[in-house]
Amino acid sequence: MNKRVLIITYYWPPAGGGGVQRWVKFVKYLRLYGWEPVVFTVENGEYPITDSSIGNELPEDIEVIKAPIMEPYSWYRRLTGKKKDSKIDPNFLSEGKKLGWKDKLAVWIRGNFFIPDARVLWTITATKVINSYVQNHSINAIISTGPPHTCHLIAENIKLKHHIPWIVDYRDPWTQIDFFNDLGLTSWARNRHLKMEKRILDACDTIITVGKTMASDLDEITINQKRVVITNGFDESDRPPTVDALDREFSVVYIGTMNDARNPLVLWEALAHLKKENHDLIQHIKIKLVGKPEPIVQQSLVNYDIQELVTFCGYVPHREAIQFQNKARVLLLIINNTSNNKSILTGKIFEYMASGRPILCIGPKDGDAADILQASGMDSVFDYRDVRGVASYLIEQYQTMHQGDRNEKMFNNKINQYSRKSLTERLAHVLNEIQNH
Repeated sequence: MNKRVLIITYYWPPAGGGGVQRWVKFVKYLRLYGWEPVVFTVENGEYPITDSSIGNELPEDIEVIKAPIMEPYSWYRRLTGKKKDSKIDPNFLSEGKKLGWKDKLAVWIRGNFFIPDARVLWTITATKVINSYVQNHSINAIISTGPPHTCHLIAENIKLKHHIPWIVDYRDPWTQIDFFNDLGLTSWARNRHLKMEKRILDACDTIITVGKTMASDLDEITINQKRVVITNGFDESDRPPTVDALDREFSVVYIGTMNDARNPLVLWEALAHLKKENHDLIQHIKIKLVGKPEPIVQQSLVNYDIQELVTFCGYVPHREAIQFQNKARVLLLIINNTSNNKSILTGKIFEYMASGRPILCIGPKDGDAADILQASGMDSVFDYRDVRGVASYLIEQYQTMHQGDRNEKMFNNKINQYSRKSLTERLAHVLNEIQNH
């Protein structure tokens, strides 16, 4: 009989996005490695993106427990004058959005009174529901995944009461995230955030991070606690059984949210130069943005006078996004242009690699993403200001296509370690270790 692990996560289908996919994939494969997942999540969550299709790949009999939440976003909408049905992204600060005074006031209130985050009011209800469940069901381990880091507070309560081994999964940093200093924190609130994070990390049995830099950065908070890096990855089942034909045009495809921090000005400038030179590439290139671009991106295209080269495809279900990337001539990967960019390891990098398509990465050449690309034989990382390098890379890829080379997809065996099955096996190993400790 499989051992049972309780996974505490706010983001779960019908929520969409990379944070959801990480744990949907773990849950999908955990049974193969001797663990039965039980998911605890929110009953009425506030999701900036929804994609119910992500849940279709889960086993139908996975047990999911839910508890309602009272969130402050209806109050936030009234304060800022937003429509009642408008989507609120809790990570809007990390997206580099320019805030008006009402938004700044809301951010200040959120940072100083909702600690660790706007979901903190969920803690009491969630703890009560899980306590009742654990009293009547066998649970061998707990995993809490954040953000929201409220999930860790809930898990801490369960650990203290029932003494169940506990893993903290850091998909993003807490006090070390790049926008922490933009929350307008009082000294009291800042100290509370810092003490709360240290208490959580010291209390758990193991910390999982998605990248090595994030793991090492935690030395500033907790020294003795064990850390394990389990990255995001790609799912072999998302790879089509037959090879998709590549786009006829010279397509450069980006998948995901594009905002101020991920606005590839270096690419727009490179295209503007190629357009001014009347390069043949300009007649055949098509930039496809699949996802949610912010208005600042559209304004940048106007500023560089290249808007006719870009197609906005909108948000599409995950499987359709995979089709876009598998047909692309070049995939565009952008690492946030922020202070913590070396530690950023976006989930899409692994799916990009699994597609076998060339990857144009814009970001730090000494960051975690660059390390993984280079170790996998892909050395196409360009600095945020390397206009000439980006232009030369585009020309090189265009000539490869234009000269008759089909530029066929090549699956690099070096990336097998990032398959969702392999990563789930590593997670099961960590679970076995803490359960047998």
